[in-house]
Amino acid sequence: MTEEVTATVEVDAPADAVWEVLTSPTRWPAWTDSVTEAELLDERFGPGARVRVVQPGLRPAVWTVTEIEEGRAFTWTSRSPGVLTTASHVLLPAGPERTRLRLHLHHDGLLAPLVHRLLGARTRRYVEMEARGLKAAAEARTPTP
Repeated sequence: MTEEVTATVEVDAPADAVWEVLTSPTRWPAWTDSVTEAELLDERFGPGARVRVVQPGLRPAVWTVTEIEEGRAFTWTSRSPGVLTTASHVLLPAGPERTRLRLHLHHDGLLAPLVHRLLGARTRRYVEMEARGLKAAAEARTPTP
């Protein structure tokens, strides 16, 4: 069974500025309260890279990048007993100097319904918090015309 959460925001910044913020996970604690610590466990962020993420009220998780389309999207997964969590991060053009950011997270596996029931509200809040925080961080990097 699959349980899903999606958040989409319009960012007043070009995709390259959004991508730079998005693919620097060790800096995430600076722009979202949903991540208190993020440690890159490999030399660089890319296919196969692992990132240890600590979030308030959740057990630390190791996320592994499974797919990456440079400048446009990446997907990573984290496993726990009975659940595979997959999160995708997608950038879509939304006009000149604008980007649509779509964050999507889903839980698969035997325990996915239980995890969703216990943590669904927190997960939704964290995904929305990350979308808003990433928007603000990317917009802060882009000079105003």
